[in-house]
Amino acid sequence: MLSFLSSIAWWGWILIALVLVAIRDIFIQKAHTISHNFPIVGHLRYWLESIGPEMRQYFVANNREELPFNRIERSWIYASAKKENNYEGFGTDRDIYAHQHIFINNAMMPYKISENHPNAIDKTFLPCAKVMGAFHKRRKPYRPASIINVSAMSFGSLSAKAIESLNKGVKIAGAYHNTGEGGLSPYHSHGGDVIFHFGTGYFGVRAIDGGFSMEKLIKLVEINPFVKAIEIKLSQGAKPGKGGVLPGAKITAELAFIRGVEIGKDVLSPPNHKAFTNVPEMVDFIEKIAESTGLPVGIKAAIGKLEQWEELANIMVETGKGPDFITVDGGEGGTGAAPPSFADHVSLPWVYGFSDLYKLFQDKGLSERIVFIGSGKLGFPAKAAMAFAMGADCINVAREAMMSIGCIQAQVCHTNRCPSGVATQNKWLQNGIDPTLKSERLAQYFKTFRKELVEITHAAGYEHPCQFQMRDVEINVDDHNLSKELNRTYMYEKTPVPFTSMQNLKDCLYLGGKIS
Repeated sequence: MLSFLSSIAWWGWILIALVLVAIRDIFIQKAHTISHNFPIVGHLRYWLESIGPEMRQYFVANNREELPFNRIERSWIYASAKKENNYEGFGTDRDIYAHQHIFINNAMMPYKISENHPNAIDKTFLPCAKVMGAFHKRRKPYRPASIINVSAMSFGSLSAKAIESLNKGVKIAGAYHNTGEGGLSPYHSHGGDVIFHFGTGYFGVRAIDGGFSMEKLIKLVEINPFVKAIEIKLSQGAKPGKGGVLPGAKITAELAFIRGVEIGKDVLSPPNHKAFTNVPEMVDFIEKIAESTGLPVGIKAAIGKLEQWEELANIMVETGKGPDFITVDGGEGGTGAAPPSFADHVSLPWVYGFSDLYKLFQDKGLSERIVFIGSGKLGFPAKAAMAFAMGADCINVAREAMMSIGCIQAQVCHTNRCPSGVATQNKWLQNGIDPTLKSERLAQYFKTFRKELVEITHAAGYEHPCQFQMRDVEINVDDHNLSKELNRTYMYEKTPVPFTSMQNLKDCLYLGGKIS
């Protein structure tokens, strides 16, 4: 028998393997009709389908066609992160008459910076114009030193080396790093400012019964002074109003320790919080956390119905209590895995959701006391200028930050097979990430973003983006009146942000959480 097997040529073994595949396709497997009807060759269809996104990305789609980020947008981030030439030649190839195209109205005479101006010394200096926690007199107010920061992305969703790269990068850039709801990991502890974020699973501050533990939160803040604020997640753009399950097979000893859960046991993140069941209870919860930690406390949500938001605004007016900042997430979705029915249809896109919410709080006289953070494909200077004109005070970026450290938009974040090692726990794939190099790229992307936004701001005649007004930006709305100023499009005027000068922001005691 051994002699017979050894006499079979190499091509004979290939034929045997193909025959076995054909027998399996026809007589054994029942799941795939194509494989049954077209044995062997039917597998080619599934292989082509699996690499379809990459094929379209590189060979089929044009520069402005892809979603969520087209090739021009990705190329700008990659070039900016690598400090390469990110310019375009021969004019724009964008359809400037398309719906939602943004126009920024430039001044006849741009803003002129003096010799000793902070932006003459550092072209990338651009802090937030508001201080988190100032109105409510929190013990440890915080002025973000950068108007662009890393949005909520958890360790577990992202790899250890990706989180490490982001945290080291925000330290270099003077920005902050939102932990996401997966808890505070050692990879968040490389020197960058951190906003600790938790959701309904209370990972990292989780009690034995799966509820919230104030004692754990107080201890976390005490031993990690780089935590500058607390964010409570009500919902996210990817799947608002939906919980999730972290399979037990994914829970390693490290993840179990960080998240405060049991090894190998499925963990449920329900749609609702246990710590509060209504808006008044949520306000009380916010105040207890602020009092216990001394830190500014905010909330994050995707926007849909406004009735409960109006209830929150009324309570804030009556009591003087409430969140120090609100992060508005767009329904465009994000790094979180979600059913298409949620990602495509539940909650409003950022511009609609933010404008609805801002108007509501402005009508109650609350817009000056809240720091508004925008999150939803705003990681480009022109889009950020629009966001500031609408009332945003800071920008959080997730997918743009991922791209700056190597993400190629393979859109397989939910499969644990991310080819760039960013959104996977596969050790081999993670090894492609060099945190020392990638952190520099994240920092350079942030610096380039701030530099270009400052230049756009100066072109419009202002010193800081907070000075943008709705009338400074126009947007295409329909064929009859091709462009309208933002105030006529969304029917409100932004509340002026108190601002004296960049130098005043630079001299602020709370800039970057210096005082804690």
